[in-house]
Amino acid sequence: MSSSAPRQLALVSAAQILAMGLWFSASSVVPALRAEWALTTQGTVLLTASVQIGFAAGAVVSAVANLADRLRPERLLAASAATGAVLTLLFPLCGSHFWLAVLLRFGTGVALAGVYPVGMKIVVSWFPNNRGLALGVLLAALALGSASPHLVAGGLPGWRTVLVVAALLALVAAVLAAVFVRAGPDARRSPPWEPAYLITMVRDRRQRLIALGYFGHMWELYAFWTWVPAYAAAALKSAPGTVSLLAFAVIGVGGAVGCLVGGALSDRVGRIDVALAALAVSGLCCVLSVSAFDAHPAVLGTLLFAWGVAAIADSGQFSAALSEAADPRYVGTALTAQTAIGFLVSALTIQGLPLLADLVGWRAAIPALAIGPLLGVVALTKLRRPSLDQISKSVIN
Repeated sequence: MSSSAPRQLALVSAAQILAMGLWFSASSVVPALRAEWALTTQGTVLLTASVQIGFAAGAVVSAVANLADRLRPERLLAASAATGAVLTLLFPLCGSHFWLAVLLRFGTGVALAGVYPVGMKIVVSWFPNNRGLALGVLLAALALGSASPHLVAGGLPGWRTVLVVAALLALVAAVLAAVFVRAGPDARRSPPWEPAYLITMVRDRRQRLIALGYFGHMWELYAFWTWVPAYAAAALKSAPGTVSLLAFAVIGVGGAVGCLVGGALSDRVGRIDVALAALAVSGLCCVLSVSAFDAHPAVLGTLLFAWGVAAIADSGQFSAALSEAADPRYVGTALTAQTAIGFLVSALTIQGLPLLADLVGWRAAIPALAIGPLLGVVALTKLRRPSLDQISKSVIN
């Protein structure tokens, strides 16, 4: 490991914290937007999910064009953060032009596809070994950054303030990436354009099962992050400021703890084992949320915090495992492709969960998220078993 690696990890993580606040900058102020713009449930869902869909679209284009492997990643990260910041600054100027707001949020999602996956590629290039902990640090930064609008919303008045603060922080991230961040010595730049590598990923058993486990993880994670304030508000009947601070604690603090612990453990006991344990715990929290809905606030808060820890503790493990299983020339493409499809999956649950809650209430709707961890456990259990080819080779030898 290069002596510059810890410094670069700190710089990339700082850029992630500053830039990823763009993600929930609008959804963190949904109650105010609903009141001012008279949004329906369907409108709220579309406005929220448009970021996920935009991210997936941007990631698909990036993966097919191999952008994360063909361009200088620090420049791509800086340009993407700056673009997302500008689009977020324009959002308060929409007035009540709903479809313009949706388009701006979609564009913000596209821009963020050049921030998070590219950040992973840069970190991997500095840490050819011990990737679990390094990516855990990066994911902790993502959790804190994503949750930061809830902290701002809980402490500052006005929904426009939240978006402006998020945009200004993202501009700082762009400058930080452009001036100080650099790819590591293990980076492999400018491979031949190879859109067919996505087919290679599907055909390779290990990459395929890692990706399937990740998709189960994504079924749960962003829907949980997006709608935990609504679930908590329904259960606690608390003021919006209290709910925002709870959401920051669950998503930001709990998520950071989960990423750091999961990353440290994965380098010691194995990525797949850590991911399996995290999926099992988060799935259990999904189920227990039914009983905790009417429990004492301390009990509910403890469960949600534990869920926040477990829900993302496996995320870095999927990224690290795929970066090790993929062709070294196309690590950026593989990570971007996996992320793109995962966020498309998350867009489905983000849109579907509040509609289900309208029918049966938040208490009965939240357990639907347990489907994802269950499917993830199935995929990773298969991954731990040797394939037929491996068994045949073992017999022959």
